[in-house]
Amino acid sequence: MEAAAGERSNLAGVRHILLVLSGKGGVGKSTISTELALSLRHSGKKVGILDVDLCGPSIPRMFRLQDNDVHQCDSGWVPVFVDQDKSISLMSIGFLLEKPDDAVVWRGPKKNALIKQFVADVAWGDLDFLIVDTPPGTSDEHISTVEALRPYKPLGAILVTTPQAVSVGDVRRELTFCKKTGLRVLGIVENMSGFVCPHCSECTNIFSKGGGEELAKHAGVPFLGCVPLDPQLSQSLEEGRDFIREFPKSSAFPALARIAQQILDGASQRSS
Repeated sequence: MEAAAGERSNLAGVRHILLVLSGKGGVGKSTISTELALSLRHSGKKVGILDVDLCGPSIPRMFRLQDNDVHQCDSGWVPVFVDQDKSISLMSIGFLLEKPDDAVVWRGPKKNALIKQFVADVAWGDLDFLIVDTPPGTSDEHISTVEALRPYKPLGAILVTTPQAVSVGDVRRELTFCKKTGLRVLGIVENMSGFVCPHCSECTNIFSKGGGEELAKHAGVPFLGCVPLDPQLSQSLEEGRDFIREFPKSSAFPALARIAQQILDGASQRSS
């Protein structure tokens, strides 16, 4: 990946950048970011997650690393590594807060400055994928993130929705944001799409069904799949466990694996 300036950029060793977006809060962007990173790792890839949700950083907790600190090196900030192999690396404002319950009460310019610093000053090293977990909406943080990453030619964005109409409507606005900013849409994920009973395997569509797929058809973008509500997935995120490794027979596993494979296929086509 080309550096934006004459000197070597901290993103020079990153092959593909993905943004995870949604116009709606609470749809599971951080969940999809986390499970996508784990799926890609199990495919032999080195992955980073940049958490730019400054007011609600969830990524450190989902990997049970919220008590870790960020250190400095000659190239900038050293990300927090999930394992000794450094197969997944993380950066989040959650690592920079003095107390985990501290609120980030900042106006736009200060948020934008930190996002630009995250993009420029984190020493990621060599990565196959950098996943950028974003806050809900289409505001300052999103514009700053897209503009800061533009010189590095992101692979594109994954849009996350839940099935019901109120969420789909907000994600439709996110599609407009991507179009206006020139950000390619890799596809739409419908999260919380039905609950599969662990006892009888019957699927109950608690939040309706099909809204994400219908939106993808209407917008002419790929539909990456439906991820059902899964107690084992929730449990693994609460406890910082590797869902992909520990629960291969769960109802959510095949959906997450298919999403990751489609991302790998898209990245391979772009590289060829």
